[in-house]
Amino acid sequence: MSHKDRHTRWTLTATKSADTIKGTKTTLDLFIEAFGDLPVNQVTGTTAGDFHDLLLALPATHGKSKNRLPIRDAVKSAKEQGLETVSGKTVKNHFSRLSSLWSVLVQREIVAKNPWSQWSLNTTKKTERRCWTDEELSLLTQAQWEHRGISRRTYAGMVNVALYTGLRLGEICNLRCQDIENVQGVACFHIRPHQEDGWSPKSAAGTRLVPIHSQLIQSGIMSFLKPEQHFLFPDLPTSSEGVRGAAFGQAFSKLKTKLDLPAEITFHSFRHTVSTKLRNQNASFRELWIDRVLGHEASHRSQGTINYTSSIDVQNLKSVIEALEFLTFKLDIPER
Repeated sequence: MSHKDRHTRWTLTATKSADTIKGTKTTLDLFIEAFGDLPVNQVTGTTAGDFHDLLLALPATHGKSKNRLPIRDAVKSAKEQGLETVSGKTVKNHFSRLSSLWSVLVQREIVAKNPWSQWSLNTTKKTERRCWTDEELSLLTQAQWEHRGISRRTYAGMVNVALYTGLRLGEICNLRCQDIENVQGVACFHIRPHQEDGWSPKSAAGTRLVPIHSQLIQSGIMSFLKPEQHFLFPDLPTSSEGVRGAAFGQAFSKLKTKLDLPAEITFHSFRHTVSTKLRNQNASFRELWIDRVLGHEASHRSQGTINYTSSIDVQNLKSVIEALEFLTFKLDIPER
């Protein structure tokens, strides 16, 4: 926006409440990040429509962490991982703020029309995601996996990893053979940035060690390790948008529909299930250990907490992982 546009923008908000000014700044910052610092007379209905679609695809947690991803990377991550996205009500709030600004710009004849007004925005409450029930897990283990390019072996391996680690879909899809390490005598998945692939965890807390559950080892997860093989699950294709595993996510959604599972259940529900099960345990391990395993920002963000979480003994993390038990789930990993 030009100097004149910026002056007008802040003049219009000067008499508003602190909350309104803060909300408007958040909206404008999102818009500028997405489309650049456009002059206001270049913002069209097409631009508003593109912003609408982008907002609806943003993860609901965007902007709530200091280590937030750039807006388009956040959208890609949300799609890849099946994350909950922002509500229609939130999008409506963004449009309302912009419409208020533009209505005054129209009055002052700085622009000819208001591209943010008269949009029909759906504010219906979004489907709340939930954990898998024992019955649904049992149903899943009996399902027939159908995909030409992705084997049942990969499907079984990925679902087992999701349920016994709580890893995000994107983290599982991007596991490399070199990411399985022995640390303090414990086999672990090492979730970390991949410079050669241009992939990284969604936040600093996402870089972590996750011990491999004994049930995973018993099920044969180590058989995926092959000499000279880059990815642990090599038959996962990368989409045209550069998302590895997008095809798996789509195929899993089709399988879920075929099994008549409700909309509240997604692949990301495995992570919800793990988190809920661990936090309901009567075991003696600490909340910080659970956060570390799941790659959550620590609840208490003091410097001492940060130092502590980075040096948690792997044996303690293993005790957290081994607390996971699913009596109705037995999805064998085929040998080939």
